Amino acid sequence: MINVAILGFGVVGSGTAEVIEKNKDVIKEKTGAELCIKHILDLRDFPGSPFEKLITHDFNDIINDGEVDIVVEAMGGAHPAYDFSKAALEAGKHVVTSNKLVVAQFGTELLETAEKNGVRYLFEASVGGGIPIIKPMMSDLAQNRIDSVSGILNGTTNYILTQMSENGAEFSDALKEAQAKGYAEADPTSDIEGHDAARKIVILAALAYGKLISPDAIYCEGITKIDSKDVALAEKLGGHSIKLIGHAEKAGDKILAFVAPRLIPAANPLHDVSDVFNGILVSCDMLGDAMFYGRGAGKLPTASAVVSDVIDIAVKSEMKAASAKWEDASDSDIAPLADYVCAHYFRISGCEKCMAKVFESVERSVTENGETAFITKPISEAEAVAKEKAFAENGTKVLARIRVL
Repeated sequence: MINVAILGFGVVGSGTAEVIEKNKDVIKEKTGAELCIKHILDLRDFPGSPFEKLITHDFNDIINDGEVDIVVEAMGGAHPAYDFSKAALEAGKHVVTSNKLVVAQFGTELLETAEKNGVRYLFEASVGGGIPIIKPMMSDLAQNRIDSVSGILNGTTNYILTQMSENGAEFSDALKEAQAKGYAEADPTSDIEGHDAARKIVILAALAYGKLISPDAIYCEGITKIDSKDVALAEKLGGHSIKLIGHAEKAGDKILAFVAPRLIPAANPLHDVSDVFNGILVSCDMLGDAMFYGRGAGKLPTASAVVSDVIDIAVKSEMKAASAKWEDASDSDIAPLADYVCAHYFRISGCEKCMAKVFESVERSVTENGETAFITKPISEAEAVAKEKAFAENGTKVLARIRVL
């Protein structure tokens, strides 16, 4: 019998309880693990809930209970989620979390605390919701050098961009629709400005390269400036779609990570990831490209990932299991975005003659209503910025610039 305590009975916490309770027989049959929920911590009472008698308002009831084996942290936010997680690890209890903010900010410390106390700190649900990605990167891809990780890591922004692409919606209208359907919060800043994706890509970069970069230390650009014109023109320029992409790669002995809208070529597996779905493309030296796809959020998909970590601990409690291990990155570990090389999409005022004054040749272009859109050959970020200045010096306005994946 493995006793579980759940911190927080919101969307993920209640979903975790539901998965364990409804599928306890399936879990036992498939894995041999018998899971039992012993405590649920929340500030609220839940009269009429089948879990009503398990509710406690005092974290000490959990930390002092020697029968609790695993603590599921589903509170959200940095504090007290971090504080409770650390206390549980120090008390010799395994911790499972879906909290990307805590993993991105305190993951190094919590992993060290877990190792020191002979327990595990797992966080499969912190990236990609129900998509298995953390454990595959730790174990299934351990024999590979990871060249890069690129992912659609936020379902809200992907839904908005899908509406703009498929229905011709403007950004503001697509956002309102996402809020009406519950895909976006009343304050959607974390999603649409890219902060949520930034927390997730630094976690994936840490798994790939062994260094945890602060989300605040990477370039982060959201989708608020994406115009429906650019969505339509991207399609005309070779069938590209526009997605918000978190990207990380090894640049020499440094790590380059950033979040930004990207034009996705039709041949790229991320091109057709639509609606609230997430997709993560991991490029390896031996395997090549591996694509992970599925629902990136939602009560039961996320809870499914949480319970997968609970089961992993339960069935491997007597053996040495793969665990993440990294250290905090310093400024010298981070590569500057200025060195990053890719093709770029530009939309400028004026005709192709204006374009030719700055670019001798481009891959493809189209002119409509006094504006020209084109895709360049691969150039560095620094060169792209210099080209923007050159257009301004020639009296041409750059209306949009988007990197191509």
